Amino acid sequence: MSRPRIVCLVGPTASGKTGLALELAVAVGAEVVSADSRQVYRGMDVGTAKPSAAERARVPHHGIDVVAPDEAFDAGAFRQVAASAIADIHARGRHVLVVGGTGLYLRALLQGLCPAPPRAPHVRTALQALATRVGAAELHRLLAGIDPTAAARIHRNDRGRLIRALEVPLVSGRTLSSWQASHGFAERPYEALVIGLALPVPELDARIAARAATMAASGFLDEVRALRDGGLVADAPGWNAVGYRELLACVEGRSSLDEALAATVLATRRFAKRQRTWFRAQPDVVWRHPDTDRDAVLTDVRAFLAGGAEIHIANPGNPG
Repeated sequence: MSRPRIVCLVGPTASGKTGLALELAVAVGAEVVSADSRQVYRGMDVGTAKPSAAERARVPHHGIDVVAPDEAFDAGAFRQVAASAIADIHARGRHVLVVGGTGLYLRALLQGLCPAPPRAPHVRTALQALATRVGAAELHRLLAGIDPTAAARIHRNDRGRLIRALEVPLVSGRTLSSWQASHGFAERPYEALVIGLALPVPELDARIAARAATMAASGFLDEVRALRDGGLVADAPGWNAVGYRELLACVEGRSSLDEALAATVLATRRFAKRQRTWFRAQPDVVWRHPDTDRDAVLTDVRAFLAGGAEIHIANPGNPG
């Protein structure tokens, strides 16, 4: 029995995934499954660059507004949500377009979950207490000494992922990145065309700066203030989304708006670099420029969904 076909549109933040996804979805009769680890949070719309209500009315989106900002949500939870949405979309005779920049989510969906050891409550409790005492940045420093590969792709404020990355070697004697590197490729529930959006770094940096300015004009500061005033606790997972802690410093009077936006731009550029590093290491990604290669992307997608062979195209230079 043939595997269901899905198209995945990936790449760093601000690379144009949302706009291109809407065009592709309308052109081929697809619905979008979000693979963005921050758009799952309700009430976090401006700073996560969620598709607007009008865009979601035009093309159905799945995997957005799934949990509250104080709830945990990981790759396993995403895989369940995405698999259910994909099955439903295909059952209605529509195509699936998975869109996002969270590489771990995409790998969990396409290859299954890494067979790392289960959570150990006693170790996790101790690490949570340590995080409360010394802060997430210190956990990141500790992780860099134990598992530099994992530390390079986990943000220093992402307390939940830092705790997991420290928990695994403490429980198993083997780093999380080692577990992930040895994960096999036997489980392939879908036949996927993965298109990566590649831009030169200066071009992407300019887009990131422009988007931060647009977010500020669209009420990002008010959104952060509403989260704080609504009682979102300091260690809630939602605060780990890029830009939210930076804007929170402004809300609390610890920085000016200009300083907060500059910090947001810097943090976003660093995040985009980690995303580029992740996706460059993934096999079978077809790299395209989001503007100059738009027609080629549509041609690739139509051919793939029509039943053509998987498309393997040499990467057009460095993907940024």
